[in-house]
Amino acid sequence: MLDTASHPVIPTSSHSVPTTTGAIRALGKNPATAPIVLHPGDSIPASRRVLYIIVLGALTALGPFTIDLYLPAFPVLEADFQTTAAAIQLTLTGTMIGFALGQLIVGPLSDKVGRRIPLLSVTALHVAASIFAALAPTLGTLSVARVLMGAGAAAGGVVAAAIIRDLFGGKRLVVMLSRMAMVSGVAPVLAPLAGSALLLVMNWRGIFVVLAVYGAVMLVSAILFVPETLPPARRGGPGSSTVWQRYGSVFRDRVFIGVLIIGAMAFSGLFSYLSASSFLFQVTYGFNPQQYGVLFAVNSVGVVVGVQIASRLAARFGPQWVLAVSTAVLVIAGGAIVVTDQLGLGLWGTVIPLFFFMTACGFTFPCAQVLALDRHGKAAGTAQSIIGAANFGVAGIISPVVGLLAAGSGITATTMASVMVGCAAIGVLSLWLLVRPRTVERLAP
Repeated sequence: MLDTASHPVIPTSSHSVPTTTGAIRALGKNPATAPIVLHPGDSIPASRRVLYIIVLGALTALGPFTIDLYLPAFPVLEADFQTTAAAIQLTLTGTMIGFALGQLIVGPLSDKVGRRIPLLSVTALHVAASIFAALAPTLGTLSVARVLMGAGAAAGGVVAAAIIRDLFGGKRLVVMLSRMAMVSGVAPVLAPLAGSALLLVMNWRGIFVVLAVYGAVMLVSAILFVPETLPPARRGGPGSSTVWQRYGSVFRDRVFIGVLIIGAMAFSGLFSYLSASSFLFQVTYGFNPQQYGVLFAVNSVGVVVGVQIASRLAARFGPQWVLAVSTAVLVIAGGAIVVTDQLGLGLWGTVIPLFFFMTACGFTFPCAQVLALDRHGKAAGTAQSIIGAANFGVAGIISPVVGLLAAGSGITATTMASVMVGCAAIGVLSLWLLVRPRTVERLAP
């Protein structure tokens, strides 16, 4: 296991000296021709980078699995607890609130004490909370367990992104985040398929046992393979020695605030779909859990495709210009769902524009994250925690609105998409009024 707690990640067989630009020149047999390492991760072997991508991506995927794996069971939970669809959606809201609170704690803590301790502690909490959920006798108890599960899964995404930012910057940061997102992006595709398949052989409680096992595997993997990437010398410094100073440094950044709103609105639109889709497709359109899982997976492929294409476009044209297109597509695709539903075009009138909405989300998320983290390398954990807290916190508040709008009449494509369009429109306004793409500097090499 690579330990970077005390030393930067540079080849140990050579000496290094800093340059006047702050880069590191790794000196070998011929110092005059030795490469300049702009960021610590530039000198990590390719095989080690692949390992980081897999493990950190899987840790990040713990969050989507925690959310999506039980979505096909929503109608079953509604019948089992003899309650309403809106009440079941609140368990999803509780999960996202847990994510938000967990990230607000884990992010700044990881900037203060290092990455590993918060990662291991909170992932262990996820394992315990998953077992608690599997044994929950009432809906209230399940809701509490879901809050704790969300808090426990929070560490994976926050610390993984912070570790990547510790090691990389500029255009390589775009590449590494997109590749990690490709691994974690498999989760929304596989989770509903796995959840619907699990319901064939077990009840909904078994799903939470599976999540406990996944969390335990991630905990062991983190112990064995995830190094400490924040040396003690970088855990305190001028302007970033306290939590409040770190929060202040990011909240004073206009561009950060703008992309924070964009990411939160795109995420809220996505989760409006997540909270409504199980009822929409299984109740309104008559899908069984397995058919719903396949449809959900196909739509989720759009997110994965969008993330990978966005990384190439962002490196070439700038993430702010990718956001200019993707946020517009979010509004158009969401509006198209409303129009086609009102025209009575049925299932295909919903799923086709929905796929474009999901793909646009895939373009939006990594670009917003890159713009935020690239500007705040010294407070990467804090910045990522704010992003995650805003995403899940705002989405947790907004996603139940679909159920409230549909109260008494059932969830329709129009009620779902109306919330999606509203969120996307706020994202567009934030881009052009706060971020202002023409004022954002290009990414460094």
